[in-house]
Amino acid sequence: MSTVAVASRPQPAQHSLIGRIPVTEVFPVVEDGRWPAKAVVGEVIPIRATVFREGHDRYGATAVLVRPDGSDGPSARMHDIAPGLDRYEASLAPDAPGDWRFRVEGWSDPYATWSHDAGIKVPAGIDVELMLEEGARVLDRAVAVEGRDEEGIKALNDAVWIMRDPSNPVGDRLAAGLADSVKATLDRLPLRDHVSPTAEYPLQVDRERALAGAWYEIFPRSLGSGVSEEGTWYSGTLRTAAERLDRIAAMGFDVLYLTPISPIGTTNRKGRNNTLTARPGDPGSPYGIGSPDGGHDAIHPDLGTFEDFDALVARSRELGMEVALDLALQCSPDHPWVTEHPEWFTVLADGSIAYAENPPKKYQDIYPLNFDNDPEGIYQAILEVVHTWIAHGVTIFRVDNPHTKPLAFWQRLIAEIHAESPDVLFLAEAFTRPAMMRTLGMIGFHQSYTYFAWRNTKKELIDYTMELSKETAHLLRPAFWPTTHDILTPFMTNGKVPAFKLRAVLAATLSPTWGIYSGYELAESTPRPGYEEQIDNEKYEYKPRDFATARRNGIEDLLTRLNSARAAHPALRQLRDIYFHPTSDDQIIAYSKRVDAFHSPTGRDDVVLTVVNLDPHGARAGEVYLNLEALGLPGWIDASHPVVRVTDELTGDTYEWSGQNYVRLDPFAGQVAHVFSVEPL
Repeated sequence: MSTVAVASRPQPAQHSLIGRIPVTEVFPVVEDGRWPAKAVVGEVIPIRATVFREGHDRYGATAVLVRPDGSDGPSARMHDIAPGLDRYEASLAPDAPGDWRFRVEGWSDPYATWSHDAGIKVPAGIDVELMLEEGARVLDRAVAVEGRDEEGIKALNDAVWIMRDPSNPVGDRLAAGLADSVKATLDRLPLRDHVSPTAEYPLQVDRERALAGAWYEIFPRSLGSGVSEEGTWYSGTLRTAAERLDRIAAMGFDVLYLTPISPIGTTNRKGRNNTLTARPGDPGSPYGIGSPDGGHDAIHPDLGTFEDFDALVARSRELGMEVALDLALQCSPDHPWVTEHPEWFTVLADGSIAYAENPPKKYQDIYPLNFDNDPEGIYQAILEVVHTWIAHGVTIFRVDNPHTKPLAFWQRLIAEIHAESPDVLFLAEAFTRPAMMRTLGMIGFHQSYTYFAWRNTKKELIDYTMELSKETAHLLRPAFWPTTHDILTPFMTNGKVPAFKLRAVLAATLSPTWGIYSGYELAESTPRPGYEEQIDNEKYEYKPRDFATARRNGIEDLLTRLNSARAAHPALRQLRDIYFHPTSDDQIIAYSKRVDAFHSPTGRDDVVLTVVNLDPHGARAGEVYLNLEALGLPGWIDASHPVVRVTDELTGDTYEWSGQNYVRLDPFAGQVAHVFSVEPL
């Protein structure tokens, strides 16, 4: 029998009386409000609910955002999105960061009830004077609704005057009550009876970087590394890395991601290509953290000092980039914690400490922390590590393998950091089961790596993007990486330069956050035999690169143009509004992203249409069939003639497109995709 006290167990919410106008199945609500849904400043979020009532009287619903100070913020009337199923939706955008809430209000709609009944009874000559007087009284009440503008008051009073004048024809009196001006006035600010609010559900609103960013990953030790005259390798430093940031910033990246920069142990140090024996001069994996020089809160002596790190952070900010740092919670056998706190690790029956394993993979150079042994001591030590790097300007932590640590630990840590430093973000590097990935997002991680690298076919891409944009956007913000220092898929290996180009286009235009690993510009695509990772892997050796040669294959220019398009178009920096347009060739994918004029910073619709050849081995041609309504155009427009002007953000070329358009994309002619900005003609 369990010895846990009943009072310590989570208890369900108490039953509450249902509202007079019932509101159920509210979205986005995470575990009945246990954790907040996600949004960023200015992000348009859909709020949905099932709303209904007894009998035949009409009703409506309103979605309301509640500001962190408890006052009501933006609100909007909800509209039926599934006739017959009582499902209602409104879209709202929070205008400041903070811990917001939202609610849905169901209400009785006396005007809609009257207009429906009067529209049937008055033409039939039934209760004519009674129905017209009832309508006039409804509009009298509507005039008095707080916040009614002068234009609305006049429209309602004019209708009442006509309706109550018996000298007017009955048809004119009814028409006055049903006039478009009356309906518009009451749509903007309805008369609401029996208002029935739901509970207020949490909504965490972060800064925009929590949703959108362009990441560039580096191993600082490789930038400036080389071979001395004596034939021995020397490490790059934080200073030499800072000197090489201009090229990265010029490509438009706004997040500089550093793999671990802490001291590296020598015990069981891995050699080149993950060999078990390191040669003299092999630097070891930066994930084997800890040596007599320090642990997670120290800097490898080869890289420099905290003064050097501060200079790199400052230079990054000057260039418009913020710094993300790897947070890898494991220890080299030489880490100070191993001797100071051996209880923080797992001791085997033979007295040795267990190294990390993920069979068949073995990591003999690191010990995993055992969070069941002195969890409070471990928590405080890691909190101090995070505080150290925040104090030196780190604003994002890319967390290595968070799914191998207790979720309660992350929930507590991220919540404490959020309370102290709400601008600090956490990205989960968790390529694991979907339930774990979603739950990491639920408990606080702001972003997550995804399965994008392994989604290659048109159907796979569509299905996965729709899942991320429609089903889990309030839980898990995706980051799309074509490759990482750990991942080189067969698609990239076999597709070479064209594959690197087309996957960059997909990552940069499908997801608001995307990233590349240094060397992507060179299309480094040779795998280590038997593994989906690069040979001569930078995790185990210095890797200086000649980036001047990158310009020859066109990838660096493509990355620059993609990031320029993302900067110019808010549609590419949002997640939730995407539409896939049919094509005649399954190797051609077409999709549009849109921000409507009301929510666009420019005050007009921002629409981007992307067309990509998914075949890196040859040219593809076919038709793209546009859904004009998805592009923000009225559905009644004659699409047999040109209706939009499309300008390719990659080339500057402009075309006039109708509802059906021919495209040909040849990767060997340098064209793997179109990224069109769209304007109506």
